[in-house]
Amino acid sequence: MLKYFVISFLTISTSLFSSSPGNVFHFEGTIRGIVIDAESNLPVESAVVKILETPYYEVTSNSGEFVFGKISGGSYQIEVTHISYKVRTIDYNFNTQESGELIIYLEPNSIEIAPVIVSGIHTESKFDELQEAAGVLKGRELDKNLGNTLASTLKNEAGLAIRSMGPAPARPVIRGLGGDRVLISEDGEKTIDLSGTSPDHAVTVEPFSIDRIEVLRGPKILLQTPTTIGGIVNIVRNEIPDEIPSGIVGSIGGYGESANSGYLGAANIKIPIGNFVTRAEISRRITNDLTTPTGKLKNSDSENFNTSLGTSWINKWGVIGGSFREFDLNYGVPGGFVGAHPNGVNIEMVKRRFNLKFDYKFSSRFYEKLSVDLSRNYYRHKEFESSGALGSEFRIITYLGRIEIHHKDFFQFHNGIYGVSFEQREFEIGGFVFTPPTNSLNISVYWFEHFEYNDFHFEASARYNFDIITPDYEKPNSNIGYIREKSFNTFSLSGSLLYDISDIVHIGANISKSSRVPTIEELFSEGPHLAAYSFEIGNPELESESGIGTELFIYHDFENLFFNLNIFRNDLSSYIIARNSGELNYSTFLPVYKTEGINAVIQGVEFQFDWKPSGNFSFYGGGSYTYGENSDVKKPLPQIPPFKVNLGTRFNIGDFNLSLSAEGASAQKRVDDFEKPTVGYLILNQSTQYSFTNSNMIHSFSLGIDNIFNKEYRNHLSRVKSIIPEAGRNIRLTYKMLFNY
Repeated sequence: MLKYFVISFLTISTSLFSSSPGNVFHFEGTIRGIVIDAESNLPVESAVVKILETPYYEVTSNSGEFVFGKISGGSYQIEVTHISYKVRTIDYNFNTQESGELIIYLEPNSIEIAPVIVSGIHTESKFDELQEAAGVLKGRELDKNLGNTLASTLKNEAGLAIRSMGPAPARPVIRGLGGDRVLISEDGEKTIDLSGTSPDHAVTVEPFSIDRIEVLRGPKILLQTPTTIGGIVNIVRNEIPDEIPSGIVGSIGGYGESANSGYLGAANIKIPIGNFVTRAEISRRITNDLTTPTGKLKNSDSENFNTSLGTSWINKWGVIGGSFREFDLNYGVPGGFVGAHPNGVNIEMVKRRFNLKFDYKFSSRFYEKLSVDLSRNYYRHKEFESSGALGSEFRIITYLGRIEIHHKDFFQFHNGIYGVSFEQREFEIGGFVFTPPTNSLNISVYWFEHFEYNDFHFEASARYNFDIITPDYEKPNSNIGYIREKSFNTFSLSGSLLYDISDIVHIGANISKSSRVPTIEELFSEGPHLAAYSFEIGNPELESESGIGTELFIYHDFENLFFNLNIFRNDLSSYIIARNSGELNYSTFLPVYKTEGINAVIQGVEFQFDWKPSGNFSFYGGGSYTYGENSDVKKPLPQIPPFKVNLGTRFNIGDFNLSLSAEGASAQKRVDDFEKPTVGYLILNQSTQYSFTNSNMIHSFSLGIDNIFNKEYRNHLSRVKSIIPEAGRNIRLTYKMLFNY
């Protein structure tokens, strides 16, 4: 991820006449300032601030503040050091006749001392350091890229694309893989909704309140999912606090964009009282129909209300806490294309989640902590025709839990995790839908280890899953086959090797065995899906999906250049896919999608770089290419994104950050039967950021203009691309005020 600093304003209060050898001064004054983490915008405690031309130094307080008294006017170099951050030295011309404030932003830095990793964000291995550099969106980059949905916020990250059916039901795609092959989690806990099963279903995440977004791959993903070939998009909020802040901290902010006349207001706060910490959050977002270069995308509006409350008791031995979150979303799915209702469909959904967390830290040489997480999720989803008639309804009640043991140095292993988890789901369906109500149970056992030898770093993991899927009734003679209870025993493996060519150049490889159990919809659907505009035919004879994934990667992390390149290949057997059969169900006039298991190959390449030729100027970018083929018939897989690239330049002027980027994609002509090709495009985007401090508050503004020239272009993974292009010129304004009292 891109990192940069902003240095601004100085606070000076004049004092007595003085002089200093080598310079002629007339007054003494006071230099005041605050040191801030450049990525989290939080104060940095215990940083050492030195004036190099003098013997003076100060250590920042728990609010990040420092004060130098009786300093003579003149030119100085101020150096700031902290074990978790890169050293920062600034030139400062001190004029005792002026007043202002000094803000110094520090960039988190990871350093290695023996096998121990110390950083601003807790990392445990070299793999974690590289993941932090290349797979995390946070701080100012997160503010700059904030969009209406999680997927739109991530759209320009290397290897990611957007699957959509209008703005609201957008979902990330990683390396051509979507659906539940890409797990979305919040604070490490699986997000429960139906977004992984159909393109009309939205992700139940509000991106504005996120602290950071992690795109995870490699062996560690087996701690949460058996599907190694996709990935995890993890949302970090720390909804159940695990640290006691220095005071009352939080943020207030707003967001608006012109393409849909949408706006949002949000606030969150953490309040410490002794060993107790309470976190509260509220947000509301309203958007109207999307404006494109050729007109409005009718019935693409949305309205969201989001609240949460979490509390914890934190002691030296650990943490115990709980949280509640409610997410309400009403949105439209556009109509007007083949098989669609002319006026579209409206969806109402609500999710309520209760979480409990218990962490116990061992005073042991080998064992680090015991972690227990439990949650109950209630999700309800209704789909309405334009007349107001209820077309379909889904209700899911899910119970999840896991118990993990984390260990420290143990024989040759430096750290590791052993765990067991369960997920029990009650899936009820109503309305004009013919999938039977179904219960499912998953029990998993998993293991992860990290170890090192000289310049070699290793990670390995394994996961065993037992799944049983039980419909409320058997149906031996259904039109799709014998609907009955299904059970699956699957396992997944993953291993990664990283070699340090030098302190700043690393090469590595990963090999994994992936597995995935078919969903209830893939097994038992046999009828129309109103909002997806499809007649869905499941397959109760499906086997579990299996695949072998391989990857080679190289990372360069020079002082002024970060670069990484990944080459991957996934060979899949029983790859489960719902394909347009070309048939039409004449009772509903919907296209028929049939689910089948095929052999497939998905391979490609992706890259990222950030080059800073001078202190104020930098180039950045990334790109990805994915090739997918149905090996059985030697034809392209459907819904594979084309080659995509995002290149930009950034210029820092004091408190201002100005960037200009070009986002483009090639034509996609390798398409499945009955899938439409798309042409290539190139659009320009611009972003400006500015921040300043005022007392105990940090104010941050971001102004972005997407598609500056209002160019018409289409996203290949959009189901509505046949009737209307993507958004036209879009002006986005974000404001956040962070406070610490």
